[in-house]
Amino acid sequence: MDLAKIRETKKMTQQELSEAVGLTRQTISAYENGVAKPSPEKAKKIAEILGFDWTLFYEERR
Repeated sequence: MDLAKIRETKKMTQQELSEAVGLTRQTISAYENGVAKPSPEKAKKIAEILGFDWTLFYEERR
């Protein structure tokens, strides 16, 4: 999953998404770069805002 691409499609900045979810911009960046994965609670919130299935956060990258 390419979180950055999904976010950009929705015309949101990292800052806007971080504020909507209640996280720092740096945390959103870490999720986008695959450095960290969100808790299920945060994954659901991000997915709800951006309109995708939250389980995509936990699929293995190919």
